[in-house]
Amino acid sequence: MEIHRVAAFRDNYIFVLYDTASAQAAVVDPGDAIPVLQTLDRLEATLTTILNTHHHSDHVGGNRQLLERFPAALVYGGAEDQGRIPGQTHFLKEGDRVQFCERQAEVFFVPGHTRAHIAYYFAPADPTGWGELFCGDTLFAGGCGRLFEGTPQQMVESLGKLRRLPDTTRVWCAHEYTLSNLKFAVTVDSANAALRDRLGQVEAVRAQNQPTVPTELGLEKQTNPFLRWDDPALQRATSSTLAVQSFARLRGKKDLF
Repeated sequence: MEIHRVAAFRDNYIFVLYDTASAQAAVVDPGDAIPVLQTLDRLEATLTTILNTHHHSDHVGGNRQLLERFPAALVYGGAEDQGRIPGQTHFLKEGDRVQFCERQAEVFFVPGHTRAHIAYYFAPADPTGWGELFCGDTLFAGGCGRLFEGTPQQMVESLGKLRRLPDTTRVWCAHEYTLSNLKFAVTVDSANAALRDRLGQVEAVRAQNQPTVPTELGLEKQTNPFLRWDDPALQRATSSTLAVQSFARLRGKKDLF
């Protein structure tokens, strides 16, 4: 399964999954149909599957146009997003499975950014390979999504599910927010040498206008403060040893950053 990262809008990423054997494709969070169609044309692929993580327009805005070209495509989204995702045909819950050609994705219910947010996890195709996580706006490289419809308690539980995945998981998050996220992270975790090193690397990458997505979950566990709410350094920064309170204070600091 090839994964093609497609830039859209100012800082969005859309992901086209391509099965070379069948020339079939799936797309994750197609906020804009035009660059997706261009990618499908280049690959000479047939779109069979649309995987939406949540209902925001920059993630679902291209659904209708894609369905005009590929009317048989199946449209997946969270069960609690019913009525909010254009063309939705399948309504997913925690633990459901989605088949794409020879690969299967496990569905995680990860509310917080929105009340109905889900994520898709493809386990490695072989024991030495990488897992692939498509998490929308729940987990970002160096950060996490704002809480628009959910609560800190929900987001801690959601990020906790993702944190339990193997370190050898690639995180395909939906926005290029990494540099800003890491600049915030060092304000609350300045003694973290791995974080400081990562910030320097990302500054160099972004200076060349290169993407920072995907990231690796093992790296996120070391350097992303929103996966480390129970770390003593972050607890000191938030003056709280309570997981949800520490996370909520971190998120509040980031909202004002």
